[in-house]
Amino acid sequence: MTSSLQPQLDRVRRAWRASPLPRFFAWWGGELAFLLPARWRALLGGGAAWHLLERAGDDWRLRRAGHDEALAQWSDGLDADAQQVALADGLRGVDREDLRLALCLPATTVLRRPLMLPSAARDTLQQVGAFEMDRQTPFRAEQVRYDIRELDTPAPAGRLAAELVAVPRVTLDPLLARLSQVGIAVDAVDLATGNGRLGVNLLPAELAPRRTRPRQRLNLALMAVSVMLLALVLGEWLHNRQSVLTQMQAQVETMRGEAQQVGTLRQQLQDNAGAAGFLAARKKNTVSALAVLQDISQRLPITAWLERLTIDNAGQVSFQGQSPQAARLVDALKDSTVISNANFQGTIQADPSTGKERFYMVAQMRKPAAAKAAAAPAPPSSSGGKP
Repeated sequence: MTSSLQPQLDRVRRAWRASPLPRFFAWWGGELAFLLPARWRALLGGGAAWHLLERAGDDWRLRRAGHDEALAQWSDGLDADAQQVALADGLRGVDREDLRLALCLPATTVLRRPLMLPSAARDTLQQVGAFEMDRQTPFRAEQVRYDIRELDTPAPAGRLAAELVAVPRVTLDPLLARLSQVGIAVDAVDLATGNGRLGVNLLPAELAPRRTRPRQRLNLALMAVSVMLLALVLGEWLHNRQSVLTQMQAQVETMRGEAQQVGTLRQQLQDNAGAAGFLAARKKNTVSALAVLQDISQRLPITAWLERLTIDNAGQVSFQGQSPQAARLVDALKDSTVISNANFQGTIQADPSTGKERFYMVAQMRKPAAAKAAAAPAPPSSSGGKP
């Protein structure tokens, strides 16, 4: 499974290295690190700590990448334990998980050839290197250890600049065998350039050491925990937001119900005010039944009495009774201040049991304003003569 994914992983790595992002993040990280105190930078500093192992005659020389001073130097004639002790002394203080050891070959033992390849060959550089080996070098692909690196130099459209780096196996394999005998494992085989390394790896994949990375597993676990915590925080935030939204909706519903109740009460108040106004206007524009009864009682003769009196909504007054002389009642009611147009309804009939005349009369109730005007005395007329 891992071997089937390796080409894709290599393609992703090459695409990443070819993009400007690594340089940007390196610059950005350096700027951020510069803002921290030196002690913090030392504590937070990490990543691969490359150390270069070089063969100088019969001796081995160890130095840190980018530095010229030797950290340790020992003879190849020592036994395996002594050589491992010498290497450990030179690597004292280096985190073993960050340690990377590269065997650097002299420039005189390595063959370098510039290449101009199609851009489509970026994902198959190793296969292209095996094909170009016969044309670019006097060796066949199986006689050398080689690698191809992509260069940053400008190239025509559709082309890419690369460099083929190869070393004969008869030169490299004895060195790797000797290191294997003394128990020293290297992570890469490269070419020394100045105080650093060129950046290729001539070490066969089958000889690369398998390193355990507990810190990487810890970092992945911490990252997973961070993602889970972030998800929990986002979930809690969404839950709180939904709770607040639900609470606000409940408050809005309560306020809506209260507003409806206020609207209902306002409508009831308006209806009651209208009814009260109607009753007040009705009372103001209508003479009371008591006043009508009092006025009729005062104007009818003492020998007459009423049996029934009704007042309808239209202001029509109907009354029935008996009187010795019913015909005179019209004149008695003619000057009434509360009713007008008093007339008999039907015929006057004699009642044998009482000996009086039974009558039935109707009249129209006056408006209050008219009733007041009728009740007001007429102003005295002025006369120019003497009494």
